[in-house]
Amino acid sequence: MSSMIVISATAIPDHLRGALTRWLLEVTPELYVGTVSARVRDELWASVVGCAEDGMAVLAYPADNEQGFELRTAGSRRREPIDFDGLTLIAFRRESQGMVNPL
Repeated sequence: MSSMIVISATAIPDHLRGALTRWLLEVTPELYVGTVSARVRDELWASVVGCAEDGMAVLAYPADNEQGFELRTAGSRRREPIDFDGLTLIAFRRESQGMVNPL
């Protein structure tokens, strides 16, 4: 069954941007939205992870949980999703320090 996904990808190679636009709409620079099957979603995400290098990316897609979605991340990033009793929260990392506890 198809479902809507959102991918935000920064500093990714042009060839990956082209591959993403074959399946998704680039609604603003570096923000992709579309409706695809779980298999296509996973294949697209594998391509993003393989090419992220110095960039970063986030995938949001529907899931059967309290929040109604799940997140996947790739590349270097300042924000880190963490699980807190079944809920996904975002922890912020300062440039000079390790991960900061969100609570």
